[in-house]
Amino acid sequence: MRNILLAISLFACLTAGARLTVTKPTCDFREGLVVTDGTPRLGWQMTADVAGETQTAYQIRVTDLRTGKLVTDTKKVNSSESQLISMPLAEGDYTWQVRVWSAKGGVSQWSAPAVVLVQSARTAFGKAQWVGAITKADAHTPEGRIYEGRRLKEMRHLWNAAAPLSRRSIYVAKSHKLRGNVKRAVMNVCGLGFSEVRLNGSKVGDSEFGPLWSDYDKSVFYNTYDVTDMLNRSASDSKSEKEADIEVLLGNGFYNIQGERYHKLCISFGPPTLRLRLLITYEDGTSEEVITDKSWRYSLSEITMNSIYGGEDYDARIAKAWHPVVVQEGPRGIMRPQSAPAVKVMSRYKPVSYHLLTAEERAAAEPVAKHAIPDGTFVLDMGQNLSGVPEITVKGKPGQEVRLYVSETLTPEGACNQRQTGRQHYYSYIIKGTEPETYRPRFSYYGFKYIQVEGAVLSRSLADSLNVKESGSRDGARPELVSIASCFVHNSARKVSSFECSNSLINRTHEIIDKAVRSNMQSVFTDCPHREKLGWLEQDWLNGIGLFMNYDLTGFASQLSQVVADAQHVSGAMPTTAPEYVVFYGPGMDAFAESPEWGGTLLMMPWMYWQYYGDATLLRRYYPKMRQYVDYLASQDSCGILNQGLGDWYDYGDFRSGFARNTSVPLVSTAHHYRWTALAARIAKLLGQDEDATLLDTRAKSIRQAWQKAFGPASSAAAGAVRGTGEMFRSQTGMAIGLHLRLVEDADRKAVLDSLIADIRRHGDRLTTGDVGNRYLYEVLCEEGCQETLYKMLNHYDVPGYGYQIKQGMTTLTEQWNPANGSSMNHFMMGQIDGFHFTSLAGINIDGQHVTFRPQPVGDISWVKASTETPYGAVSIEWHRDANGKVVANYSVPVGMTAEYVEP
Repeated sequence: MRNILLAISLFACLTAGARLTVTKPTCDFREGLVVTDGTPRLGWQMTADVAGETQTAYQIRVTDLRTGKLVTDTKKVNSSESQLISMPLAEGDYTWQVRVWSAKGGVSQWSAPAVVLVQSARTAFGKAQWVGAITKADAHTPEGRIYEGRRLKEMRHLWNAAAPLSRRSIYVAKSHKLRGNVKRAVMNVCGLGFSEVRLNGSKVGDSEFGPLWSDYDKSVFYNTYDVTDMLNRSASDSKSEKEADIEVLLGNGFYNIQGERYHKLCISFGPPTLRLRLLITYEDGTSEEVITDKSWRYSLSEITMNSIYGGEDYDARIAKAWHPVVVQEGPRGIMRPQSAPAVKVMSRYKPVSYHLLTAEERAAAEPVAKHAIPDGTFVLDMGQNLSGVPEITVKGKPGQEVRLYVSETLTPEGACNQRQTGRQHYYSYIIKGTEPETYRPRFSYYGFKYIQVEGAVLSRSLADSLNVKESGSRDGARPELVSIASCFVHNSARKVSSFECSNSLINRTHEIIDKAVRSNMQSVFTDCPHREKLGWLEQDWLNGIGLFMNYDLTGFASQLSQVVADAQHVSGAMPTTAPEYVVFYGPGMDAFAESPEWGGTLLMMPWMYWQYYGDATLLRRYYPKMRQYVDYLASQDSCGILNQGLGDWYDYGDFRSGFARNTSVPLVSTAHHYRWTALAARIAKLLGQDEDATLLDTRAKSIRQAWQKAFGPASSAAAGAVRGTGEMFRSQTGMAIGLHLRLVEDADRKAVLDSLIADIRRHGDRLTTGDVGNRYLYEVLCEEGCQETLYKMLNHYDVPGYGYQIKQGMTTLTEQWNPANGSSMNHFMMGQIDGFHFTSLAGINIDGQHVTFRPQPVGDISWVKASTETPYGAVSIEWHRDANGKVVANYSVPVGMTAEYVEP
């Protein structure tokens, strides 16, 4: 192979005075109104009017938004840096612009203005108080995080004794008269568990489930909104005195789960509560603030029940009745500005088919449904499995009820089946008047493809759109369903990739993995959008290559790292879930409490952040916790061997997947004990912690020796002989882990690789790995030039393989290779292959500001097109085979990055 180094920074400009254009000013990699409680770090992307142009200098100017005064002007700074430019600023509200100089001296236009709000989380709310309907003391909710499974059943009476008002959705409101024309208005708001803010009758922002959930004893995220235009253009302009009418709807979320209908667990940090500060600056230069205090009012809302697990009930007939608020204790966690993007309704799907359940079908389905299914019930196939809620428009009579059940699968009779994903979960809507009314649940969601509608008939227009000739009588006895959609609700982190190739199976695999990831990208990465909704940690790094290639995680991964760090115990132990809303312990549960393959996300998320974005901030911030974690693991081992956790969860064989059977837990946990210790040593070295680096490196070598002795090949390096008697040879996972982590000596690698390939052949060119082992198997086969074996393993429509799920009609990646054996049709834990679609098949390998393009053609694939976006801009490649079978590639990187192309 010949290497062609494209030293883009040295390319000669073809035109004198060539210019750059600044296209995307950011702060901490984020666009729009960016809130930071530290030193802002500014950045920008550029385009050039000639190939190979580079930046040689920049100038930044910063202006105070409220006064209009210039605060900082860097003048011309000779530098090629265009990211993470520290700009120390006092607390305040600023706008900034940048311009740059090219290598030939051309200067760009000033960028579009960008806004950054620098505020300490300690002062962001001023003297605002937490307010609501009832104090935590009067709520009488139990303390602790042990309420799950048997223990929850035994202590159900404690939760039943909680005050009903403590779980009720409420409005909290205040009207404030404005003193004049508004120049700038910024609102900080934290409504827990979830909130929806309205200002002068209009919704503020477009988020759902805000603020994003966390361990409220450790961190409490809040949202910031620029509401200047809303105050200036509000309907109150027609009044003699302008007003700011603030109304906040509060729901429970994960902040307050008291166990109504289906629930995985119970936990309460307190009843719904609000803290808000609106800072207003007027055109005359004066300012004032509106803060939550005892002068605010509350009213019960139309939402009579809301549970993140159980669903929502809405009675549109309820009218507001206002009462004085009480000042509440509020959560114990540190207030932090939300850096992750909001969760939003990102797309909608219309029904594709209709089925009216017969009397016989209803009767047969009721034992599974666990409720009486009324006459006239019908089921709609929405075409796409997803995380979200239904949205309906109905027309009927006051007091009529429409009930919606949702599910991923159907009973044999065609009714919604929630047996394996959590029942009962439903949405109830009671009609207020006679005109069409639209309803979408605010404070709950579920994973579903089907909607079961009880208590309504299709309107004529909706029936016609579904080619339904008769859907029931429209005599007014039941309301008419005018329209219905399923709303795909997930985190709004941008998709920054594209991928397509000549193989339709690989394309569809990419699509179902993407839909599963999106379904589980909420406040954190969850395991499923229905049964648990918990942040099981192993999938975050095992799928990390694909996650960072596909999505802009600059804000999301930063906030997720805080949530993971918050979950660490005082001992240094890491739980398997973050936030840790329930503590697993006791017979049969201890393995779920902590497992190094899961806990290692504490190290891997900041490490991947540095690899992809070139930012070591998270490594510096969380290194003390990383060190504490690996020290904890060392305290738990026995002569270097660690026996802890779940190991290669959900491995594959002629058995129902669950606890690992092909590979022992100590083999896998000890390997990760080594991996995290060695990684901590590398991080320490990177951060200049040389003493730590030396100590941890020595410890890692000791763990490696222990692993080799207990599980590795019985080898003699001098003789170069390998006797395949070590435990690692018993499974594909054992061999793949040994190879990728270089736990086996170099002299043994070929023999171990040969044994791995032989084992794959013995299993009919199929894998036997699980949740953990899949990543290692895929990675090793790509590293060792065995892509043809990997392609053969997965390019089919049988079990195990992605193709079988597609053949079964799945639209998201499922929990098990055979969907029929699993309880969830929407997991992404086994979606690791998507990362290698980019790094191996397309050949995009990113290391900070450098890209190595190394396409690895395989099988009968004749072309690939792929791209991703870095902080500097888009990286892309297209390759195809010419008439002679030679790979011809076109590729590009943005200004500020260098590239190398390695011919296959």
